Amino acid sequence: MPVTTSRVCVIIAARNAARTIPVAIDSALREAEVAEVVVIDDASTDDTQNVARAADDGSGRLKVMRLDVNRGPSFARNAAIRASASPFISILDADDFFLEGRFRRLFASADWDFAADNIMLIRDDAATDPTKVAAPSFAPEPQFLDFERFVDGNISRRRVLRGELGFLKPVISRAFLERHGLSYDENLRLGEDYELYARAVACGARFKVIKSCGYGAIVRADSLSGRHRTQDLKLLADADLALLALNNLPEGSKAALRRHERHVRDKYRLRNFLDVKAERGLASAAAYAFASQSNLIPIVLGVAADKLEALLRRAGIAAKQQVPPTRFLMSATNAANE
Repeated sequence: MPVTTSRVCVIIAARNAARTIPVAIDSALREAEVAEVVVIDDASTDDTQNVARAADDGSGRLKVMRLDVNRGPSFARNAAIRASASPFISILDADDFFLEGRFRRLFASADWDFAADNIMLIRDDAATDPTKVAAPSFAPEPQFLDFERFVDGNISRRRVLRGELGFLKPVISRAFLERHGLSYDENLRLGEDYELYARAVACGARFKVIKSCGYGAIVRADSLSGRHRTQDLKLLADADLALLALNNLPEGSKAALRRHERHVRDKYRLRNFLDVKAERGLASAAAYAFASQSNLIPIVLGVAADKLEALLRRAGIAAKQQVPPTRFLMSATNAANE
């Protein structure tokens, strides 16, 4: 049965996004199901706020807010959620856009609390006019994510193009968030989506995913999501430990969280080792590495893998990882082939 009250608030947290935000806003206002678009300028130093206001279509649906101090995407999104009223919430990054008809497909049924679709990842230098971008017609192949599958789906792998399930941009039921007291963790500037989704699924959220594509993401080398502090990795690993403390979490779910926590913590240890080496020299970095076996193993393995990869590249045996002009977060079946 279709959702009868398909009124969506699109939330766009923006930081120095004057160049890209008009496309994001236009793509949201184009959708009939969108009742509100709330742009929250997170203390930009460019003209994001005025450029966003200039994208208003006169329908009265656009609201632009500004924070005087940069507080990160979690704080900005929470503030925008509080300032909105629609029964459904959809996050849109300021350099991304919706493909036409996205919400019509997601609201075709009412059997979910979170509903996400496929993402077209478009390399920045391959990007054309987003208003003319069309995705292939993929079969929906609906499925529901359980906790263990979702968490394991956020473990990245070396030499594999990133495709973590935390990149999904679901439409979210406001009633579910309010019923369970959920919001974005404002301590996180990395993995804030992953943490919210994981916590929601642990609380019983029906997280539906369809393979039809309705979200376009521009992959930029200088994107905010691609720049994070070493400390952000530690905070994300700590967030996994907090999730482990949830009541009545099955053992399989706990095991998945431990795998993810170890994965992120090992990345933090390696990066922290490199930071210490750069700031205080090799002796201090070695002291950090040898302080515990937990430090030493991921550091040795990580440094060895980096050096081996560099050596293979110099020898011409391995090429730098190639990113195709366009790809999709989830593999899907062409609807015409069904």
